[in-house]
Amino acid sequence: MTTSFTSLPIVDLAPLSSDCPSDEQLRTLSSDLGKVFETVGFAYLINVPLSFSHKDVFEMAKEFFALPEEAKMSVAKKSFQKHNKNTYRGYFPAQPGADLQNLKAGFEIGPSHRVPPSSKPYKSPFVLTERNCFPSALSTRYRERLETLHAELSSLSTTLLALLAAALGKNPAAFTSILRNSVSTLRLLHYPCPPASAEPAEGESGAMLPRQELNCTPHTDSGLLTLLHQDSTGGLEVCNADGIWIPAPYVPDSLVVNIGDLMARMSGSRFVATQHRVRSSGAERFSVPFFCEPGVNAMIGEKGKEVRYEEFVLGKMGTWVEFQDLTEDTGQASEQSSLGARSGIEAY
Repeated sequence: MTTSFTSLPIVDLAPLSSDCPSDEQLRTLSSDLGKVFETVGFAYLINVPLSFSHKDVFEMAKEFFALPEEAKMSVAKKSFQKHNKNTYRGYFPAQPGADLQNLKAGFEIGPSHRVPPSSKPYKSPFVLTERNCFPSALSTRYRERLETLHAELSSLSTTLLALLAAALGKNPAAFTSILRNSVSTLRLLHYPCPPASAEPAEGESGAMLPRQELNCTPHTDSGLLTLLHQDSTGGLEVCNADGIWIPAPYVPDSLVVNIGDLMARMSGSRFVATQHRVRSSGAERFSVPFFCEPGVNAMIGEKGKEVRYEEFVLGKMGTWVEFQDLTEDTGQASEQSSLGARSGIEAY
């Protein structure tokens, strides 16, 4: 269960950069990760085995968002550009008329390889296995680099899940087996400077908040785990057991990792999916989260009550801003409310 933590712990992944880490190093790392996710649900990871620096990651994010809006809209999701065919991957623009506590633009990609389609397509306008799409204004080199980042984060996620399984006394493949044909998502996010208007907005408790107090409202992630590159602007806050929002400021060259609802469930509630939010600093902000997700045909959930991951995640999408137009057009939002949809969008 979540504890009254006052800061996020730091876990050193240096052993994973070794060609042959010792069994003792891996046992220690597994134990450290297990303790972190049983008590906090969040941590900083340092000495992460990636070939990309923070600078590399944010240069790619800024390059995309520096494109003319017309170029970005060429790969906008069908929710925002009706003649486009992509529904799940691609771009979504910031929406000033929407919830100003969640004002952001984003670009999402999945694996570079073709993922087999669902064996039993769920009634939905969204295709979770669709191919990536990139604006023609971006070079082939850019696409290759972004898809390589996705692949490296996917590999790191697989390693972390194996270590977490070991921490619970399970076979290392207990969690990684559902990653076959994974539809994990890499998301580039841009939070523009807040609007000049100072009109208040209503918060979750009904209290009036200054407009743009938050960049992202309180939520838990729905998947297995999330790996986050955050910039020096900061603003991430994590809620402890006392209901206090604990700042998680930028730590140079680190990643932030947290557990999602699905991983918490699969651990038998040993691991915790902790609520978090992003407070606005009043400045422009970029972040790059990677959401580790199973394959669409993976069976997930409690024993005897398993559902296919495709059904699980599509049941949550009806209230996500970037998908609402299409779900409303098809009546999917009301149909899926019984599957556990929650308000807000997974973001950072």
